[in-house]
Amino acid sequence: MSPAATRKSEALPTAAVEDYAKAIYSLTGWGEETASTNDLAERLGVKAGSVSAMIKKLDEAGLVERVPYHGVRLTADGTRVAMAVLRRHRLLELFLAEVLDVPWERVHDEAEVLEHALSEDLTDLISAKLGEPDFDPHGDPIPDRDLEIVETETVALAGLAPGDVARFVRVSDSNPEMLAYLSECGIAVGDRLELVERQPFDGPITVKIGDASHVLGLTLAQAMRVDHTD
Repeated sequence: MSPAATRKSEALPTAAVEDYAKAIYSLTGWGEETASTNDLAERLGVKAGSVSAMIKKLDEAGLVERVPYHGVRLTADGTRVAMAVLRRHRLLELFLAEVLDVPWERVHDEAEVLEHALSEDLTDLISAKLGEPDFDPHGDPIPDRDLEIVETETVALAGLAPGDVARFVRVSDSNPEMLAYLSECGIAVGDRLELVERQPFDGPITVKIGDASHVLGLTLAQAMRVDHTD
């Protein structure tokens, strides 16, 4: 981050800056060019007026760029803020899951609390302890020490056709009940699966993982991302 942007952003609530940068990245990192005020308000659980006021401050700090009638996107400095907090968050999720055996449906909320307090040195120590991992428990890529991230192309499980074989590589961590259900079914990131059958009119799909078959609803199948090239 440039010295000017650093000085300006330090005058803002650090946790709020990081939360907004992370939210904007999450809303634009999947291919959308901008994040709207309403989308940010819904994601952060705040009023649209609060988002507008914060966006103005982030704009003045050089962390976002406004696109008239569309929303905002992160600048290079804003992206580094997002990458820094994502690195801490996702490493914390993996540490909680692998070292402390916290269920994967709980690690997101715990990491949300801890991510703002973690120093860069401690973040790097956790990364080293975990073997410099590339992904968190949900399959989300972890930014490296240089805050670079590799977003690999995936498709929704719901987009496969009967007979397609793929690998389950990523799932949204926004719905703990969904993650708990996958755990109950014994379905985990990294599993190879075959789409056996899909019912018409947005009905459920049937997938086979190993010797077991699972019937999954459309909402879940859309949240599960797979590597169709595997």
